[in-house]
Amino acid sequence: MAESHSHSHLWPGVPLALGSAALFGAVSPFSKLILDSVSPLMLAGLLYLGAGLGLALFWLYRRSTGGDQTEASLHRADISWLAAAIAMGGIVGPVLLMSGLALTTASSAALLLNVEGLATMAIAWLVFHENVDRRLLLGAGAILAGAIVLSWAGQGIAVNAGALLVVGACLAWGIDNNLTRKISAADPVTIAMLKGLVAGTVNIGLAVVSGAVFPHAASLGAAAVVGFLGVGVSLVMFILALRHLGTARTGAYYSLAPFIGAFLAIVLVGEPLTLRLLVAGALMAYGLYLHLAERHAHEHDHEALEHEHSHVHDEHHQHTHDGPVTEPHSHWHRHKPMRHSHVHYPDLHHQHRH
Repeated sequence: MAESHSHSHLWPGVPLALGSAALFGAVSPFSKLILDSVSPLMLAGLLYLGAGLGLALFWLYRRSTGGDQTEASLHRADISWLAAAIAMGGIVGPVLLMSGLALTTASSAALLLNVEGLATMAIAWLVFHENVDRRLLLGAGAILAGAIVLSWAGQGIAVNAGALLVVGACLAWGIDNNLTRKISAADPVTIAMLKGLVAGTVNIGLAVVSGAVFPHAASLGAAAVVGFLGVGVSLVMFILALRHLGTARTGAYYSLAPFIGAFLAIVLVGEPLTLRLLVAGALMAYGLYLHLAERHAHEHDHEALEHEHSHVHDEHHQHTHDGPVTEPHSHWHRHKPMRHSHVHYPDLHHQHRH
């Protein structure tokens, strides 16, 4: 049975993923400016704590107005996934990135962050068996080629300590992204808020123990703003994108982040615009284009499924209610088996094998 969709299959997942990437891409160059007066470990903590506190204020405001009823709550089974995601993405990842930024240029670090998308896709494909087609693999290859060009130093690949630390951060975030996918049906604000509060507190504690001191008010405020927007709001958008696109494709679209970061590094930090940077950027842009141009459609089966998440009554949600409801809303609901064909991504309702 074929069905017509009134909206593009790119909406709202792709705009959410690209918006998240744009915000996160700004973190590296702005952090590079703040690192002049803050230790890497302390800055990692301040960024995440700023994200957690900012989202906590929004969470309290939303709760007071009843807006939290549109999202599903975290369940007991989600706690282990969330704890592991916080450890990898909120503690290991940012500490490695801030340490790497202290040893390399902001523009190089920004473009090397493309490795996160590759790591996310590889883990989703090889470990969690998410569908990845040739176009996505070719795009990933172009992005990897761009990263190699970026690291080329005439005689061979220049892999310094800073670059290795940035790549390590990307691997940690790749693991985090796949773990977060497991709980993406729950409220993204709550997930991102808890990540920020826990990771920020732990990292600041480690920084203080290691001898770091708190920065002056200007740097403290700057770190809080960068953390709220570049980590907190970005993470909320990323989790929402996971619902609609799946992990591999969200990670692929997220590859826009390094371009934003490299551009801002040139504008804000005054780093040179080199031919190597342009070639690397062109290769990575081509890889991103291949990901955006994907159109995945075929006849597929939906098995019976019961779960809870924010939704509207679209073609996949035809259940009834006892009284009037507002949309979107969240409640436990059941999907009946069905078979149809349309353009889709591996979202919450399309986990079938190929």
